Amino acid sequence: MTPFITAVRNVLLGLVLVTGLVMPALAQLNAESRAYYQDWLKTASRAEDVIDARRASSAALETLRKELTSYRQRFMQARTENGDRIKTLEGQIGALGKAPEEGSSEPEDIAELRASLEQQLRELKVPRIVSEEAYSRANGLIAEIDKIIRERRTRELLERGPSPLNPENWAGALRTLGRSAGSIWNETAYRIGSATTAERVQNSLPALLLLLAIAALLLLRGRPWAHAAGDYLRQFGSSGRGIWGFVVSLLEVILPFIGIICLVAAVDLSGIAGFRGSLLLDNVPGWALVMLSFHWLGNQLFSGRIENDLVPVQEGRLNETRLMVDILAVILVLQDALVKLENIETIPAPVHSVASFPLITAAALVLLRLHRIGAKRRQRQPADTEDDGAIAAGANRILTLVRRATYLLGFISPLLAALGYVNAAEALIYPAVSTLALLAALLVVQRFLGDVYGWLSGKGSAARDSLFAVLIGFLLAAMALPLLALIWGARVADMTELWSRFLEGFQIGETRISPTAFLTFAVVFAAGYALTRLIQGSLRNSLLPKTSIDPGGQNAIVSGLGYVGIFLAALVAISMAGLDLSSLAIVAGALSVGIGFGLQTIVSNFVSGIILLIERPISKGDWIEVGGLMGYVRDISVRSTRIETFDRTDVIVPNSDLISGTVTNYTRGNTVGRAIVPVGVAYGTDPRKVEAILSEIAKDHPMVLLNPAPSVVFQGFGADSLNFEIRAILRDVNWVLSVKSDMNYEIAKRFQEEGIEIPFMQRDIWIRNPEALAQTKAASSGEQPAGIPASASAAAPPKPDLEDVQQNPDDDADGDSGADK
Repeated sequence: MTPFITAVRNVLLGLVLVTGLVMPALAQLNAESRAYYQDWLKTASRAEDVIDARRASSAALETLRKELTSYRQRFMQARTENGDRIKTLEGQIGALGKAPEEGSSEPEDIAELRASLEQQLRELKVPRIVSEEAYSRANGLIAEIDKIIRERRTRELLERGPSPLNPENWAGALRTLGRSAGSIWNETAYRIGSATTAERVQNSLPALLLLLAIAALLLLRGRPWAHAAGDYLRQFGSSGRGIWGFVVSLLEVILPFIGIICLVAAVDLSGIAGFRGSLLLDNVPGWALVMLSFHWLGNQLFSGRIENDLVPVQEGRLNETRLMVDILAVILVLQDALVKLENIETIPAPVHSVASFPLITAAALVLLRLHRIGAKRRQRQPADTEDDGAIAAGANRILTLVRRATYLLGFISPLLAALGYVNAAEALIYPAVSTLALLAALLVVQRFLGDVYGWLSGKGSAARDSLFAVLIGFLLAAMALPLLALIWGARVADMTELWSRFLEGFQIGETRISPTAFLTFAVVFAAGYALTRLIQGSLRNSLLPKTSIDPGGQNAIVSGLGYVGIFLAALVAISMAGLDLSSLAIVAGALSVGIGFGLQTIVSNFVSGIILLIERPISKGDWIEVGGLMGYVRDISVRSTRIETFDRTDVIVPNSDLISGTVTNYTRGNTVGRAIVPVGVAYGTDPRKVEAILSEIAKDHPMVLLNPAPSVVFQGFGADSLNFEIRAILRDVNWVLSVKSDMNYEIAKRFQEEGIEIPFMQRDIWIRNPEALAQTKAASSGEQPAGIPASASAAAPPKPDLEDVQQNPDDDADGDSGADK
């Protein structure tokens, strides 16, 4: 696009905006808002010119993007201003009724009021309309800038430069690097020999000596002091030794780091470093922190102790593995120093390629060596054994995947650098190293937090495998995602852009769902839910037990209050969050069809549960029988009812079965019920005497009501006995089994004292052909029965008929009662 065409387009766009929207809107804005909007128009026009030209540097584009982001944030907030007042005016206009059609009229006062309200509504909507337009424009400009920067970074990564393997570049690279190092050395030597520096050192000598003394003490005595602090902390309990060990390891990093900061401050205060040296000196604390942190991670990951070993190492490889980790830290420091030196000095591309290649190759070799050590360890000492904890097993699975990826990068990165794609190789190898360090730090922090939880809860090292440790791992992983994105080349602006989009939310119909609205809904609903449970607990434990309402009624009141409270909490939360559910009516209508067919059973159980709580055919604590199951009702919920049987097992019965089926409620309304105790006596016993004894036993039992009085019924003449029954009304039918047992004990005792016999079933056996049995017995013994000829005895004995043994039809099926033969 030529500059002329661009200028014409901008002029036309400005005329359209001014005539169509901007001028009428600005006329209704206050002076401050108009001035701000005019500044925005200038900034937006300048941004469009820069984007069309595409000549600005990436740093300038980042600065322009920040400016546009501030405008966009302001416009995003202005889009929701005056919302409450606008709703009020819309409600007032709606209360006036529908506006009359053309050709119709309405009363003059109502027409004036409608016109006034509509004018106020338009004036309030103008800032929102202008902000919406400006927000869309700023959002589009930011997206264009991001696209330009991404395209530039992509071209830079894929750009091919001089090969570091070309010998022609080696001499020039050595001369350039030597000249840069010589410049730094010459500046430092000149500053050391300068009288100004000597005077500055003399004036600040006490401070210099103090800083140097602190640095020496911390660097030389930091480790012993850290162990002394750990010995002191262990006095508070041996169960926290994992925590104290972690604190000691942190002190071993913090104390030397403070010493290095003091040393750098002393050098800077002395003024012996020149301009270039000062720029590099500012980065020394960061480089020291990298090396100390990697050394700390190596000790934490490869401790050599089984209980603290996050990543077990083959025996004899511990020191080598730690050395590889320290070498990675040195490589990262040298690479960053090279980048800082390039910012200070003008270093050509061949020099950068030659200087970077050894570092890339060394990092790749270290990664490959770490992979080989891990592979040998896995072959000889598998990590997924039964003794490993969940955290260690999960750590090993993650590290196995990362190890394979780094193994691949260890081959690819040096090859890319050798072909001249040094930027691409650096974009692969160094983020891989940083990713390994970040994952290792997450594992160490997760274990430490698990140890803290184990110390506070008293679980000890078992807390490392608890649910808390798993949740902490997920939380740490989620928090590490932005860091991983930054490590692999994402810009901070990209992260802020994603965060802005996240805060902006998404649109559903006329409702915007944002994290703020969701958080408001969650907080209000949680508060309403907690208040409902608090009121339920107060009613259940304090108020309702003091009333005359039965337990079933109390449970119905508490449950109904819970449903109403949760429903109201949801409505209030939705209202407070500003969600408009009317836009979801179509979706709800479509879902109702699915509910009608797919969830009809659940809906039926829900409605049945409401009926049970309102009508109360059964209540909590009732003794019921349904579907062949008998037990006590322990809980009535929305979908089902829990029944506890007499063998102490819980049976979950759908509520619809209790409403549509046949249910026997033994304690409905009251606990009075009847107990029937049958008993039989031998023939020949005086029935009146038995009746008197049984009546006396029934009346003497404390659980039997005397009004109505118990009765003794002579049931009739049985096959073996005279049958009687005690029929008594009990105060509490729940004790019916105990009452029957007590009466049976007393009946056995009294009948024994009175000499009354309780008969048992008898059996008579009739043999129809005894001669056949005798002949069979004789044949088996080889003897001739008396009175039978020899010729007859030689013949086969006749088989007895199936009816030879005839059983009394009144006999017991078990056949284990007495018998007369």
